[in-house]
Amino acid sequence: MKLTYIGVENIPMVVPGDDVLALIEKGLASMGESLQDDDVIVIAQKIISKAEDRYVDLVNVTPGEEALRLGEEIDKDPRKVQLILDESKEIVRKRIGALIVEHRLGFVHASAGIDQSNITNENGDDEDLCLLLPVDPDASARQIVEGVKQKHGLQVGVVINDSLGRAWRMGQVGHAIGVAGFTALEDYIGSYDIYGHEMQVSQVAAADEIAAGASLLMGPTDQMTPVVLIRGYRPRDPDDIELKGVQPLIRPKDMDMFR
Repeated sequence: MKLTYIGVENIPMVVPGDDVLALIEKGLASMGESLQDDDVIVIAQKIISKAEDRYVDLVNVTPGEEALRLGEEIDKDPRKVQLILDESKEIVRKRIGALIVEHRLGFVHASAGIDQSNITNENGDDEDLCLLLPVDPDASARQIVEGVKQKHGLQVGVVINDSLGRAWRMGQVGHAIGVAGFTALEDYIGSYDIYGHEMQVSQVAAADEIAAGASLLMGPTDQMTPVVLIRGYRPRDPDDIELKGVQPLIRPKDMDMFR
């Protein structure tokens, strides 16, 4: 298999209400490229959240008693702590400067994915501005997949990509928070290796592997490459409704040995 990762150039700063698919197509056209059947489009969560106007100004947030207590305990702005609590199901771990939570969508990560980097408001003031994850990243991905099919008759896959830290490993890595158009978790249980041994536990987080590769091109600072096009993967949308989207990647709590 040959995989090609192409950073899409000339994506402008995204503002609420922007048509992300149209921006992607314009960026590709500026490079002499266009979408093809079986492409996978990896899109940074941040531009989806911006287009969907997931901004919150901390000026408008009033922390409750729990947020005030936690903010003092971990030395974090209690207004942001309140946002984190509002976006979360439960607190998993905490220490000075960090709050690890289970997001309402099931992801376990720092600060409920709330971001304050590379964002600003119309007045250029970014000190109190926060950006939340999309309300439904799978739906955001499906919208792109369906838009491509309606406009061009092409079948593509889409990954909404975010970054997270990992237990036992230093550094952040890209991971999928929204998936459409292909199977996020490839299950090889019951198949056989090259020596004929039956696979007992092998499952591949295909969407996360794709996201991690794309993150190398996207970069974490000022690279301004929020979209990566991947060719050679040949995505296929699963027939089973339970295999669609990002949920198959999320480990059930009763199987999680680390909390």
